[in-house]
Amino acid sequence: MSRIRFDFATVALEAELLDTPTARAIAAALPMSSSVLTWGEEVYFEVPVKVTAEKDARAVVTPGEVAYWPQGHCIALGYGRTPISRGDEIRLASPCNIFAQARGDVKTLVQVKAGSTVTVTSVA
Repeated sequence: MSRIRFDFATVALEAELLDTPTARAIAAALPMSSSVLTWGEEVYFEVPVKVTAEKDARAVVTPGEVAYWPQGHCIALGYGRTPISRGDEIRLASPCNIFAQARGDVKTLVQVKAGSTVTVTSVA
């Protein structure tokens, strides 16, 4: 599959798309821009994509997994604990579709501030 790039005001991150219906829907909607929200150690933002939960959707993710949150129509990048995490897990608000794998250190997302703009583009 192809790669995408998240450009935040303070940091950029690339991710490799997986072969999933959600990844194809996200890729078809590129480029896109949105306003960033944060929730604990998670960055998320609304996107113009509406897909349903896939059969393997889950709420607990590992660092670097890029998720789509069907209930909120958002891309979610968890890099640490959220308000509902148990222990050191990364627990998103509800089950999400994992559609990409980040290339690089997602801990750099700690620099991203709520209200900043993110642009998502395809990488050639």
